[in-house]
Amino acid sequence: MWIKLRTLRKSFHYAWKGLKYTVQNEQNFRLQLIATLVVIALMVLFRVKQWEAIALIFVICAVLFTEILNTVLERMVDILQPRLHHYSEIIKDMMAAAVFLTSSGALLVGIIIFYPYLARLLT
Repeated sequence: MWIKLRTLRKSFHYAWKGLKYTVQNEQNFRLQLIATLVVIALMVLFRVKQWEAIALIFVICAVLFTEILNTVLERMVDILQPRLHHYSEIIKDMMAAAVFLTSSGALLVGIIIFYPYLARLLT
């Protein structure tokens, strides 16, 4: 068999474990999950077009992925810091900037997509 179900199950188990750790230990990730639920609710409420839903799902995944990557790199830097290099703080700041840029882009996409729906609702 070209797919080993046992190995696949283990992979999903480890992924779930990592996601669970992130949810339990990262406040920003929890806030982003709340924002995700709000966006999904708005997508259902306004019955957004398929391409709009795809764009929103893509930016949601990008933000959550970037936040997890930020957490991973922060933990790695924490192991090494500061005894190996003074760039440790700069690396953390740059990853925070990456999350900020991704989140800002996602917010902009959300505003562009939801503005017409909200405008119609308010008029």
